[in-house]
Amino acid sequence: MARLDQPPVTIAYYSMEIALDDRLPTFSGGLGVLAGDHVRAAADRGLPLGAVTLLYAHGFFDQSTAGGDQHEAPVEWSPSSELEELGVRVAVVISGRRVELRVWRTMVEGIDGHRVPVHFLDADVEENAPEDRQITDRLYEGDPYERLRQEAVLGLGGPLVLDTLGYQGIKVHHLNEGHGSLVAVALLARRVAGFDPAGALAGSLLGAAQADLDAIRRRCVFTTHTPVPAGHDRFSREVADAVLGRPVLDALAGLGCLEDDGTLNMTVLGMRSAGFVNGVSLRHRDVTHEMFPWQPVEAITNGVHSVSWAAPATAELFDRRLPGWRQDSQRLRCASGIPLDELRAAHEQSKSRMCAEVRRRAGIGLRPDVLTIGVARRFATYKRNDLVLADPDRLAAIAECAPLQVVFAGKAHPGDHEAKQMIHHVMSVAAHAPRGVTIAFVENYGMDLGRLLCAGADVWLNTPTPPNEASGTSGMKAALNGVPSLSTLDGWWLEGWIQGVTGWAIDAPEGIGEDPGEQAGPPDEDAERIYRTLETIVAPLYYKDPDAFSAVGRHAIALNASYFSAHRMVEEYARRAYRRALDA
Repeated sequence: MARLDQPPVTIAYYSMEIALDDRLPTFSGGLGVLAGDHVRAAADRGLPLGAVTLLYAHGFFDQSTAGGDQHEAPVEWSPSSELEELGVRVAVVISGRRVELRVWRTMVEGIDGHRVPVHFLDADVEENAPEDRQITDRLYEGDPYERLRQEAVLGLGGPLVLDTLGYQGIKVHHLNEGHGSLVAVALLARRVAGFDPAGALAGSLLGAAQADLDAIRRRCVFTTHTPVPAGHDRFSREVADAVLGRPVLDALAGLGCLEDDGTLNMTVLGMRSAGFVNGVSLRHRDVTHEMFPWQPVEAITNGVHSVSWAAPATAELFDRRLPGWRQDSQRLRCASGIPLDELRAAHEQSKSRMCAEVRRRAGIGLRPDVLTIGVARRFATYKRNDLVLADPDRLAAIAECAPLQVVFAGKAHPGDHEAKQMIHHVMSVAAHAPRGVTIAFVENYGMDLGRLLCAGADVWLNTPTPPNEASGTSGMKAALNGVPSLSTLDGWWLEGWIQGVTGWAIDAPEGIGEDPGEQAGPPDEDAERIYRTLETIVAPLYYKDPDAFSAVGRHAIALNASYFSAHRMVEEYARRAYRRALDA
């Protein structure tokens, strides 16, 4: 039954995590932050979009680094103090049992007052068996069986919740990564067997035909976010049978939605079920097509929500010099007219705030007059977050003439031991930092800390091994605040990089005809490239020619921030993906 306070919704957006505020610890990193920016931009643009995600009772985890190692603990928070419980229940069948879900909601209001509802599904209710109450305990926690059970809550429960709440006009279903691919199963069940509010969506689909799947495909959009094979969720036939039931798997196999050996690959299911499939950068589109050569793939490069990620000093400067930028991020193209001394003054304010927060949270004093490098993102092996510390002696040699500060932040997945070892390496080097080099690691990287670091650093360092970075968005947030990137040519940076104008490439091609993004070498060679760029280009510019250094930051705003915005991204989805489904 429709609620009187509900805005109209014709586009449903499903994501395993959506980051809206640190007080809602229902996200782990880039995917969730991107989803949050998508929702905010949709609200700004007045799109009739409604979102569905999960409520994690213990969040991702609370991080501490006592003794130099990452330790995880449950996050303590109260959903009732941050969200509205809607008072409706829906039920889905998972592992052969009826699982009741309660629904929480928050409204995201756009710049002109349009509201986008975000719904959080919660299995922790008394009616459920103890093991079922724990399905939504923690994000990305548990073995494959538990992971698929979470994805079943999102995919099977999401469309059911929207129907139960009275959103009868939904024409487009956007599956943000493979976690939401079971939405297609819910839609097929409704088409074949009818809508069953008692929760029989996971019942037999053996009556589904190719024409039914084609009808679903016309209404679905699928976005993949990872070029790393291990990043695509794959579940054995045994696990999938245990969670979804044999009839569902048999039906999906008959429709060609499983791998040849019967494995449930959530990316394959999402692609087979969608009429529009996209990667999140031009390079990622190409890599995805190489991985799935049978699938046409388009590209919609990610963007960030400008109003959310501009530091207070940056926003004040834009309000004064670039009126209208909040409503239209393309106004940032005119940033080339901002006086350099005003841009520098705004950055100094942001840097001062960052230094104060690092001292408060990490107990390390940073100097505002020292070149400061920011390295803050999820710790994962391919991201090589600690690459800049590969040769502390080399850093010390640079610091003899150009003092350096490096600020790290980020979490490693509890099960990723190599990534946790990288954090240990950072902490170890920080404890014995070479003369002239100050290193800080700040715990519990989140949205608030991200805003401070992206705006307060002088240079943003990103060092993934190509072609493993689908897009990356932290460098976009830095560019928005006039902070240039020093980055591997991968993901978004291949599109935003102009050497010496918007920042610098670690692996810049040296000759005409060389392919950007194919230059990365072994870690020791790439580390030396970082040191050489810092020593010969970045540090001399920072210490000897402040105007020229600030001009690079100004170009980053005008050329990068004006394009790599969530406003442009959502408009592309509306024009190219959603409109195609609506027309169909």
